Amino acid sequence: MFVYLLLLTVIATVEAQRFPGQQTSDSCLCKINSTIWTFPAFRFEEITRQVQICEDNLNEFEEKMRNTNAELPMMEATLQNISARLKAFDYLYRSGLYSALHLQQLNQELKEIYQSVNETHMQTPNKETRNLLSELNKAKHDVQRMYRDDFFNLETMKKRLRDLNNRAQSCKTMPNDFRSTCHQRTMTRISSPVITKLNSISKSYISGAWGRDALLSSKEHYWEHCLVSGHKHGNTIRMYNSLEDFMANNHYKDEEIAPSYSHENAVQGSGTILYDNTVFYQCYSTAEICSFNIATKETKRMKLDGAGIDNKFPFCYYSCLDWTDIDLEADQDAVWVIYATEENHGNIVVSHLDPLSLNITHTWKTQLFKRSVTSTFMVCGVLYATRFVNTYQEEVFYAFDTTTGQEINTLSLPFEKVSAGIANLNYNPVDGKLYLYNDAYLLAYDTFF
Repeated sequence: MFVYLLLLTVIATVEAQRFPGQQTSDSCLCKINSTIWTFPAFRFEEITRQVQICEDNLNEFEEKMRNTNAELPMMEATLQNISARLKAFDYLYRSGLYSALHLQQLNQELKEIYQSVNETHMQTPNKETRNLLSELNKAKHDVQRMYRDDFFNLETMKKRLRDLNNRAQSCKTMPNDFRSTCHQRTMTRISSPVITKLNSISKSYISGAWGRDALLSSKEHYWEHCLVSGHKHGNTIRMYNSLEDFMANNHYKDEEIAPSYSHENAVQGSGTILYDNTVFYQCYSTAEICSFNIATKETKRMKLDGAGIDNKFPFCYYSCLDWTDIDLEADQDAVWVIYATEENHGNIVVSHLDPLSLNITHTWKTQLFKRSVTSTFMVCGVLYATRFVNTYQEEVFYAFDTTTGQEINTLSLPFEKVSAGIANLNYNPVDGKLYLYNDAYLLAYDTFF
């Protein structure tokens, strides 16, 4: 109908024309230019095109309206759910309690850190503990000002407390020679692989760990541990008495850590390390650390509070392997545990582990999200983290110094690999090498400082 009306309009707009004629006999002859009545087809086509565009736009708009109307009930239900969940917090806010509750928590954390540092200062006073006490007093004053002014930035204060706590952990109960044993320097380069071979069991075992006993005074014991049950569990560790035996797969001994893959003392995940002839690893299906002494066959257990397990916070940057929630490492001074917690928002937590008592003595919280990392290793109290570059290259890009509590985000130390997936990477202080379990391949590198 709309097109028909437009057609009438076009025809009606043709103006009347007058033409002179000449009478000849009984006839009148006129020359008429008939083009004035030619139908304006080009104008009609343009108008038809515009009408079609209008109809298409109208149909599209109607379709969007129908979709919006269909989604409105779901949106209303979501808003009602959010409103119901926020109702309790609204009461706290209107009652003036919301800020107070968080400030009380901050105040309690401050008191605990202050007490810890003060005890350390009373035993061994030094410049660092004096500075910490001064800064903690200032932080306590700032919290009191927040109470008075009813104004605070919770995240900023939490970051400040985390930094203060990291420094407090660093100076709390470390041995007197902790900082002098390593002559601390940051790693500067990693060599090309100096060892490259397949694991000795099967190419299908893409997850595991390997290396050398990390105790400085230990004998030349090389070890290899493959996760043979769903790339998740294992119960034996293969031991070699020399590098020659390891390279040739000769004269090894399989030590049984647990009676089966599903035993409570079986290994879960690839974060295994050997230190002082003792295997340290994540216990089967729990947030616990196990230690198995190869000589005495004794197993100890220790709960790791708050640690995410069962792929909650695995290493995962690009090409990911499962069951890497808890990573055990060793360096010149200690055994270390690297993991993540909900309380630290999935960021990496580093804990110092006494290898004999199997107790956590210190804990540091970093701001590095664990899933943004491929793997980690420890050198002289410094945590290093790697990330995926491509299938054949990895890069150390981050370091956290437990001695100072400082983070370094400017590293770029590339190194080669033979496959995409990394199951375990550990540093050995005896020979200064990095040991990598790269899918089913075993690689080792020299390091430079």
